[in-house]
Amino acid sequence: MEETVSKNFIEREIEKDLEEGVYNEVVTRFPPEPNGYLHIGHAKSILLNYGLAKKYDGTFHMRFDDTNPTKEKTEFVDSIKEDIQWLGADWGENLFFASDYFDKMYESAVTLIKKGKAYVSDLDADEIREYRGTLEEPGKKDPYSDRSVEENLKLFEEMKDGVYEDGSKVLRAKIDMSSPNINMRDPIIYRVAHLTHHNTGDKWCIYPMYDFAHPIEDAIEGVTHSICTLEFEDHRPLYDWVVREVGFERPPRQIEFAKLYLTNVVTGKRYIKKLVDEKKVDGWDDPRLVSIAALRRRGYTPESIAKFVELCGVSKANSSTDIGMLEYCIREDLKMKAPRVMAVLDPVKLVIDNYPSDDIEMLPAPNNMENPDLGTRQIPFGKELYINRDDFMIDPPKKYYRLYPGNEVRLMNAYFVTCTSYETDDNGDVTVIHCTYDPASKGGNSPDGRKVKGTIHWVCAKDNFKATVRLYENLVDEEKGVYDDNGNVNINPNSLTVLKDCYIEPSVKDAKAYDRFQFVRQGYFVVDYKDFEADEIVFNRIVSMKSSFKLPK
Repeated sequence: MEETVSKNFIEREIEKDLEEGVYNEVVTRFPPEPNGYLHIGHAKSILLNYGLAKKYDGTFHMRFDDTNPTKEKTEFVDSIKEDIQWLGADWGENLFFASDYFDKMYESAVTLIKKGKAYVSDLDADEIREYRGTLEEPGKKDPYSDRSVEENLKLFEEMKDGVYEDGSKVLRAKIDMSSPNINMRDPIIYRVAHLTHHNTGDKWCIYPMYDFAHPIEDAIEGVTHSICTLEFEDHRPLYDWVVREVGFERPPRQIEFAKLYLTNVVTGKRYIKKLVDEKKVDGWDDPRLVSIAALRRRGYTPESIAKFVELCGVSKANSSTDIGMLEYCIREDLKMKAPRVMAVLDPVKLVIDNYPSDDIEMLPAPNNMENPDLGTRQIPFGKELYINRDDFMIDPPKKYYRLYPGNEVRLMNAYFVTCTSYETDDNGDVTVIHCTYDPASKGGNSPDGRKVKGTIHWVCAKDNFKATVRLYENLVDEEKGVYDDNGNVNINPNSLTVLKDCYIEPSVKDAKAYDRFQFVRQGYFVVDYKDFEADEIVFNRIVSMKSSFKLPK
């Protein structure tokens, strides 16, 4: 019996085009504007476009839509390339820049002028807005729309030659000022902008608008399916008009899908830029953000993000996804991959009074009990240990199975110990816990069959690795919502907790940037690449051990 494979609506449309001979191959592209860092929503578009090309033995293009030099930087170009390569979308030799096509775009604009399909207008931005009309009212004819072809050609060339100041003239497509689609009401296709471009320098002082440039870029590259997000659906008639009127054979086809929205998360570039500029976060890759660079620094894997995108699916309906699903995906991915080590993040000393000497013994432990292939390691054990402060209580509530006076617990991979006493400082805070151990329970099992309900982890006081640990929570104060009335992000004051002098078993001392571990009972952690030094490692918490999120059935 053959397995039924479910196809999304884009795949069905592509297969229909191939079957009907509209196209004989599939060429897709990802065309970001280099004006900021990519975020998790872009990951969906990247993996969708790359995945479609791969599925149909086609070609995937990486193209920078760098038609607006106002906000574009080489820094953003480099970061985007790094992000896409990290996600595994291989563009091979197909790396392009829209700015490489500026000559062709200029020629296309001249073609439209010669056909009487474009004209130079002297209206300023406010007047153009006024003449365009509203969703309820049609626009008014631009008073400059009847200029002759010759005059428009002359004026457009003078625009290119730098004769006019910014904002003094624009080139508009001549379509229909009464169209019910406001995008078709003689849209601007070129504006004067005396700006230095990161790729073309000062060669140009006029730049094409996105809605004009984008379809030309796709057509030049032979893109067959221009897969974009839903907000471009109303722009599709203009996309089709441009490639048709400019005269491209076998023009590309635009298909729209719903964006990926996450609840209680900041994704807007201008909001992230403001947070970065105001130093509310540690750059575009601050691990509390959901830029791809931030997720990489936080410790997420490409595989976990690909799984998340797969679970979100492809549809035409906008919806929001709980960030818990993303956290679920990284837990599932690391569950079998990450070695498990013991780390004490809030230490208090434990002394085993009847331990025979100050010597250190080595105890074996599996690196991952669910994955024997990761092997075993030796952990140092001695008379003095550190345990987490919350693993001891003087006067515990019912069903507290960890350490308290008179109670016996299992030290993970080691021995049974029983609390006999404790010491406190002048404030009443516990400073030392005293225990005795049962030497016959080595390995955490008692020969007489007695059982203990509590198991706690520990780190040897004489042989350990000291590190700084950062605990991250959601950047957004979820009770207040993402933004306040002034458009500022409601920042969670507890979104970052920095713990100094955390004790970790010495097996991590050779860890490198981006190495990931499960700190048993604590969560998954990664070595921070930015603040990494061989003798002073900083760990970022990727995600805690458990969540209330459940995958929908």
